[in-house]
Amino acid sequence: MKLAMNRPLQVCLTLTLAACASVGKPTVANVAGEAAVQVYAAGSLRGALMVIAKDYEASTGQKIALTFGASGLLREQIEKGESAQVFASADTEHPLRLAQRGGWQAPKVLVRNTLCALTSAEVSTTPATVLDTLLAPLLRLGTSTPKSDPSGDYTWELFHRADVLRPGAYTSLDAKAQKLVGQTDSLKPPEGRLAYSWIMEQGLVDVFLTYCTNAVAAQQELRRLKVVQLPPTLQVGAAYGLTVRANAPQAAVAFGEALLAAPAQAVFSRFGFGLP
Repeated sequence: MKLAMNRPLQVCLTLTLAACASVGKPTVANVAGEAAVQVYAAGSLRGALMVIAKDYEASTGQKIALTFGASGLLREQIEKGESAQVFASADTEHPLRLAQRGGWQAPKVLVRNTLCALTSAEVSTTPATVLDTLLAPLLRLGTSTPKSDPSGDYTWELFHRADVLRPGAYTSLDAKAQKLVGQTDSLKPPEGRLAYSWIMEQGLVDVFLTYCTNAVAAQQELRRLKVVQLPPTLQVGAAYGLTVRANAPQAAVAFGEALLAAPAQAVFSRFGFGLP
Protein backbone atom coordinates (compact mmCIF):
# COMPACT_ATOMS: atom_id res chain seq x y z
CA MET A 1 0.00 0.00 0.00
CA LYS A 2 1.47 3.35 -1.02
CA LEU A 3 0.45 6.21 1.22
CA ALA A 4 0.25 9.85 0.24
CA MET A 5 2.00 11.79 2.98
CA ASN A 6 2.44 15.49 3.43
CA ARG A 7 5.86 16.91 2.67
CA PRO A 8 7.14 17.16 6.27
CA LEU A 9 6.43 13.47 6.81
CA GLN A 10 8.08 12.55 3.51
CA VAL A 11 11.17 14.46 4.52
CA CYS A 12 11.10 12.89 7.97
CA LEU A 13 11.41 9.47 6.33
CA THR A 14 14.91 10.32 5.18
CA LEU A 15 16.21 11.82 8.37
CA THR A 16 16.03 9.79 11.53
CA LEU A 17 16.06 6.39 13.12
CA ALA A 18 16.14 7.70 16.66
CA ALA A 19 13.93 10.74 16.53
CA CYS A 20 10.96 9.71 18.52
CA ALA A 21 11.57 7.05 21.18
CA SER A 22 10.12 8.18 24.49
CA VAL A 23 9.10 5.54 26.98
CA GLY A 24 9.53 4.75 30.62
CA LYS A 25 12.27 6.31 32.69
CA PRO A 26 13.64 9.51 31.16
CA THR A 27 17.03 9.25 29.49
CA VAL A 28 19.77 11.86 29.33
CA ALA A 29 21.74 12.70 26.20
CA ASN A 30 24.48 15.20 25.44
CA VAL A 31 25.18 15.77 29.12
CA ALA A 32 27.69 18.54 29.70
CA GLY A 33 29.21 20.20 32.73
CA GLU A 34 27.63 22.27 35.48
CA ALA A 35 27.23 25.28 33.20
CA ALA A 36 25.10 23.35 30.72
CA VAL A 37 21.54 24.52 30.15
CA GLN A 38 19.27 21.83 31.56
CA VAL A 39 16.59 21.02 28.99
CA TYR A 40 13.79 18.50 29.74
CA ALA A 41 11.91 17.48 26.60
CA ALA A 42 9.29 15.09 25.25
CA GLY A 43 10.92 12.01 23.78
CA SER A 44 9.28 12.60 20.42
CA LEU A 45 11.51 15.68 20.10
CA ARG A 46 14.71 13.68 20.59
CA GLY A 47 16.01 13.56 17.02
CA ALA A 48 15.33 17.20 16.23
CA LEU A 49 16.61 18.52 19.57
CA MET A 50 19.82 16.52 19.33
CA VAL A 51 20.55 18.25 16.03
CA ILE A 52 19.49 21.67 17.30
CA ALA A 53 21.54 21.37 20.50
CA LYS A 54 24.64 20.25 18.59
CA ASP A 55 24.35 23.17 16.18
CA TYR A 56 23.71 25.59 19.03
CA GLU A 57 26.73 24.39 20.98
CA ALA A 58 28.91 24.71 17.89
CA SER A 59 27.76 28.25 17.15
CA THR A 60 27.66 29.65 20.71
CA GLY A 61 29.93 27.47 22.83
CA GLN A 62 27.08 27.05 25.31
CA LYS A 63 26.61 23.45 26.47
CA ILE A 64 23.11 21.96 26.40
CA ALA A 65 22.09 18.95 28.53
CA LEU A 66 19.04 17.12 27.15
CA THR A 67 16.83 14.89 29.27
CA PHE A 68 14.07 13.03 27.40
CA GLY A 69 10.98 11.23 28.64
CA ALA A 70 7.19 11.23 28.76
CA SER A 71 6.09 14.82 29.36
CA GLY A 72 3.89 14.05 32.34
CA LEU A 73 6.65 12.13 34.07
CA LEU A 74 9.13 14.93 33.39
CA ARG A 75 6.71 17.50 34.83
CA GLU A 76 6.34 15.41 37.98
CA GLN A 77 10.11 15.21 38.34
CA ILE A 78 10.43 18.96 37.94
CA GLU A 79 7.77 19.47 40.61
CA LYS A 80 9.80 17.23 42.91
CA GLY A 81 12.80 19.51 42.56
CA GLU A 82 14.80 18.43 39.54
CA SER A 83 16.83 21.25 38.06
CA ALA A 84 15.27 21.69 34.62
CA GLN A 85 15.60 25.19 33.21
CA VAL A 86 13.79 24.68 29.89
CA PHE A 87 10.82 22.33 29.47
CA ALA A 88 9.51 21.29 26.03
CA SER A 89 6.36 19.21 26.46
CA ALA A 90 4.29 17.33 23.89
CA ASP A 91 1.31 19.37 25.06
CA THR A 92 0.67 22.77 26.59
CA GLU A 93 -1.04 21.48 29.72
CA HIS A 94 2.02 20.20 31.58
CA PRO A 95 4.06 23.41 31.14
CA LEU A 96 0.95 25.42 31.99
CA ARG A 97 0.66 23.52 35.27
CA LEU A 98 4.23 24.49 36.12
CA ALA A 99 3.51 28.11 35.27
CA GLN A 100 0.36 28.14 37.39
CA ARG A 101 2.29 26.79 40.38
CA GLY A 102 4.73 29.67 39.98
CA GLY A 103 8.36 29.88 39.00
CA TRP A 104 7.87 29.16 35.29
CA GLN A 105 6.95 31.38 32.37
CA ALA A 106 3.63 31.05 30.55
CA PRO A 107 4.14 28.40 27.83
CA LYS A 108 4.41 29.15 24.14
CA VAL A 109 3.59 26.73 21.32
CA LEU A 110 6.88 25.25 20.09
CA VAL A 111 5.81 22.91 17.26
CA ARG A 112 2.82 20.87 16.18
CA ASN A 113 2.25 17.19 15.45
CA THR A 114 -0.65 14.82 14.82
CA LEU A 115 -1.52 11.15 15.29
CA CYS A 116 -1.02 8.36 12.76
CA ALA A 117 -1.59 4.62 12.79
CA LEU A 118 1.56 2.50 12.62
CA THR A 119 0.57 -0.95 11.36
CA SER A 120 2.16 -4.31 10.79
CA ALA A 121 2.72 -5.55 7.26
CA GLU A 122 -0.23 -7.92 7.63
CA VAL A 123 -2.74 -5.14 8.29
CA SER A 124 -4.34 -3.73 5.16
CA THR A 125 -6.08 -0.42 5.79
CA THR A 126 -6.40 3.11 4.45
CA PRO A 127 -7.42 6.45 5.97
CA ALA A 128 -10.97 5.69 4.84
CA THR A 129 -11.09 2.26 6.51
CA VAL A 130 -8.79 2.72 9.50
CA LEU A 131 -11.65 3.05 12.01
CA ASP A 132 -13.12 -0.25 10.83
CA THR A 133 -9.68 -1.77 11.26
CA LEU A 134 -9.26 -0.42 14.78
CA LEU A 135 -12.69 -1.74 15.78
CA ALA A 136 -12.11 -5.24 14.39
CA PRO A 137 -12.63 -7.62 17.35
CA LEU A 138 -9.29 -9.42 17.01
CA LEU A 139 -7.21 -6.32 16.26
CA ARG A 140 -4.55 -5.74 18.93
CA LEU A 141 -4.06 -2.03 19.58
CA GLY A 142 -1.07 -0.36 21.20
CA THR A 143 -1.07 3.14 22.70
CA SER A 144 0.83 5.34 25.08
CA THR A 145 -0.41 6.09 28.60
CA PRO A 146 -2.83 8.96 29.26
CA LYS A 147 -1.87 11.52 31.90
CA SER A 148 1.80 10.54 31.99
CA ASP A 149 2.25 10.98 28.23
CA PRO A 150 0.27 13.45 26.10
CA SER A 151 0.31 10.96 23.22
CA GLY A 152 -2.02 8.84 25.32
CA ASP A 153 -4.27 11.81 26.02
CA TYR A 154 -4.49 12.61 22.33
CA THR A 155 -5.28 8.95 21.57
CA TRP A 156 -8.19 8.91 24.00
CA GLU A 157 -9.45 12.11 22.41
CA LEU A 158 -9.38 10.17 19.13
CA PHE A 159 -11.47 7.44 20.82
CA HIS A 160 -14.07 10.04 21.76
CA ARG A 161 -14.16 11.30 18.18
CA ALA A 162 -14.61 7.74 16.97
CA ASP A 163 -17.56 7.37 19.33
CA VAL A 164 -19.32 10.28 17.62
CA LEU A 165 -18.97 8.48 14.29
CA ARG A 166 -19.74 5.02 15.68
CA PRO A 167 -21.64 4.98 18.98
CA GLY A 168 -19.98 2.44 21.23
CA ALA A 169 -16.57 2.84 19.60
CA TYR A 170 -15.07 4.50 22.66
CA THR A 171 -15.94 1.56 24.90
CA SER A 172 -14.46 -0.91 22.43
CA LEU A 173 -11.25 1.05 21.84
CA ASP A 174 -10.75 1.87 25.50
CA ALA A 175 -11.09 -1.80 26.40
CA LYS A 176 -8.67 -3.13 23.81
CA ALA A 177 -5.98 -0.45 24.05
CA GLN A 178 -2.70 -1.77 25.48
CA LYS A 179 -0.78 1.06 27.18
CA LEU A 180 2.70 -0.12 26.25
CA VAL A 181 4.74 3.09 26.54
CA GLY A 182 4.78 6.26 28.61
CA GLN A 183 5.13 4.79 32.10
CA THR A 184 8.18 4.33 34.31
CA ASP A 185 7.68 0.56 34.15
CA SER A 186 6.91 0.36 30.42
CA LEU A 187 8.65 -2.20 28.24
CA LYS A 188 12.21 -1.16 27.46
CA PRO A 189 13.52 -1.72 23.92
CA PRO A 190 17.14 -2.74 23.40
CA GLU A 191 19.69 0.07 23.39
CA GLY A 192 19.49 2.05 20.19
CA ARG A 193 16.05 0.78 19.18
CA LEU A 194 12.85 2.78 18.89
CA ALA A 195 10.13 1.57 21.20
CA TYR A 196 7.44 1.57 18.51
CA SER A 197 9.29 -0.42 15.86
CA TRP A 198 10.61 -2.84 18.48
CA ILE A 199 7.13 -3.44 19.92
CA MET A 200 5.76 -4.07 16.43
CA GLU A 201 8.68 -6.34 15.60
CA GLN A 202 7.94 -8.41 18.71
CA GLY A 203 4.38 -8.93 17.44
CA LEU A 204 2.82 -7.46 20.59
CA VAL A 205 0.21 -5.43 18.69
CA ASP A 206 -1.10 -5.08 15.15
CA VAL A 207 -1.55 -1.30 15.18
CA PHE A 208 0.08 1.39 17.31
CA LEU A 209 -1.48 4.85 17.53
CA THR A 210 1.29 7.42 17.99
CA TYR A 211 2.58 10.70 16.65
CA CYS A 212 3.12 10.70 12.91
CA THR A 213 6.76 11.65 13.48
CA ASN A 214 7.17 8.58 15.71
CA ALA A 215 5.44 6.35 13.17
CA VAL A 216 7.60 7.55 10.29
CA ALA A 217 10.80 7.06 12.32
CA ALA A 218 9.65 3.54 13.27
CA GLN A 219 8.99 2.70 9.63
CA GLN A 220 12.44 3.98 8.75
CA GLU A 221 13.91 1.53 11.27
CA LEU A 222 11.66 -1.39 10.29
CA ARG A 223 10.75 -1.02 6.64
CA ARG A 224 7.92 -3.53 6.57
CA LEU A 225 5.79 -1.36 8.85
CA LYS A 226 3.16 0.92 7.33
CA VAL A 227 2.16 4.46 8.26
CA VAL A 228 -1.51 5.31 7.79
CA GLN A 229 -2.72 8.86 8.19
CA LEU A 230 -6.05 9.35 9.91
CA PRO A 231 -9.07 10.91 8.18
CA PRO A 232 -9.99 14.49 9.12
CA THR A 233 -12.84 13.26 11.31
CA LEU A 234 -10.37 11.40 13.53
CA GLN A 235 -7.31 13.61 13.33
CA VAL A 236 -6.08 14.99 16.64
CA GLY A 237 -3.56 17.80 16.55
CA ALA A 238 -0.81 18.04 19.14
CA ALA A 239 0.51 21.45 20.19
CA TYR A 240 3.88 21.19 21.95
CA GLY A 241 4.44 23.70 24.74
CA LEU A 242 7.70 25.42 25.69
CA THR A 243 8.38 27.11 29.03
CA VAL A 244 11.48 28.47 30.75
CA ARG A 245 12.05 28.70 34.49
CA ALA A 246 11.35 32.24 35.65
CA ASN A 247 14.67 32.61 37.47
CA ALA A 248 16.70 30.72 34.85
CA PRO A 249 20.10 32.11 33.84
CA GLN A 250 20.32 34.10 30.64
CA ALA A 251 21.86 31.12 28.85
CA ALA A 252 18.64 29.13 29.37
CA VAL A 253 16.47 32.06 28.30
CA ALA A 254 18.57 32.43 25.16
CA PHE A 255 18.25 28.76 24.27
CA GLY A 256 14.49 28.89 24.78
CA GLU A 257 14.33 31.82 22.40
CA ALA A 258 16.55 29.97 19.93
CA LEU A 259 14.11 27.05 19.84
CA LEU A 260 11.43 29.39 18.51
CA ALA A 261 13.71 31.06 15.98
CA ALA A 262 13.86 30.20 12.29
CA PRO A 263 16.98 27.96 12.27
CA ALA A 264 15.62 25.61 14.96
CA GLN A 265 12.13 25.67 13.46
CA ALA A 266 13.65 24.60 10.13
CA VAL A 267 15.17 21.56 11.86
CA PHE A 268 11.86 20.68 13.49
CA SER A 269 10.19 20.96 10.08
CA ARG A 270 12.74 18.59 8.53
CA PHE A 271 11.84 16.05 11.18
CA GLY A 272 8.16 16.25 10.27
CA PHE A 273 6.87 18.72 12.89
CA GLY A 274 4.51 21.53 11.99
CA LEU A 275 5.28 25.17 12.68
CA PRO A 276 3.71 26.87 15.72
